[in-house]
Amino acid sequence: MKVLVTGSTGLVGTALVASLAREGHTVCRLMRPGAIEKDMADSRGGAGGFAVSWNPATGELGGAAVGPDAVVNLAGAPIGDGRWSPKRKEIIRSSRIDTTRALVNALAKMNVRPSVLVSASAIGIYGNRGDEILSEESTSGSDFLAEIAREWEVEAMKAEAIGIRVVLARFGIILAKHAGALQQMMTPFKFGVGGKLGSGQQWTSWVALEDVIQILRFAIETNSVRGPINVTSPNPVRNAEFTKILSTAMHRPAIFPAPAFALRLALGEMADALLLSSQRVIPQKLQQLNYEFLCPDLAGTLATLLGGPSN
Repeated sequence: MKVLVTGSTGLVGTALVASLAREGHTVCRLMRPGAIEKDMADSRGGAGGFAVSWNPATGELGGAAVGPDAVVNLAGAPIGDGRWSPKRKEIIRSSRIDTTRALVNALAKMNVRPSVLVSASAIGIYGNRGDEILSEESTSGSDFLAEIAREWEVEAMKAEAIGIRVVLARFGIILAKHAGALQQMMTPFKFGVGGKLGSGQQWTSWVALEDVIQILRFAIETNSVRGPINVTSPNPVRNAEFTKILSTAMHRPAIFPAPAFALRLALGEMADALLLSSQRVIPQKLQQLNYEFLCPDLAGTLATLLGGPSN
């Protein structure tokens, strides 16, 4: 199988490319020319697949990208890197919406098109919903992240008009030991100042990186998977419980809560959207398709990731 991957140097992209390459699939990592040069200098090209030039501004693809069986679109600037200034917001938006539009336009020009496009999205599409249980059928929210995700998905779904099956992977908080959100969560605990965020009553919908990769593979290979799928564990927890389980796994106290006003003062709008927002998401479609989660339990997952006891 030949697979094109955008966002191949990120947390999910790196793991997905390695997984596909290990099984002998041909993986083309779509990268800007400047990024290809940096990638080669960092000696990451041998980690799996090979870099293929592409220009998101024009949609131009390198010749080696022809004839893919599947495309996985993971491109998008990080949403947690600094306060959301107007400029930062535009980068977040453009790196998702404009890039996805350019990718779909490039696929439309292919003589032989892929059978499936798996495109990243996020559970931020639901907005702040309190205790409401959210499935793929739930309505979207109205804040910045919800609007971005909604437009992002619209662009990806345009590939259906050219005969490509589209899967929208709505990622929850992805847990991996070596990078990503968990590293940021662990930092205050390492210094003994960890604690719940705000009231701690907001729901946290998480998923282990190991499951993310398996779910993406499942989406590529299963023809009945289409449209949005919630890529989250079936067992979301409140922030206070997440904090308690993390502190146990790290053998650190969790006695210093971060007040909501302090988070808002430090991070502005981002605090409400990323840290205080409540999204109780269930992976209804995956459950209906009998997907078996590798890491369904938070305590067991963190114990495995951090090498400690599960209780």
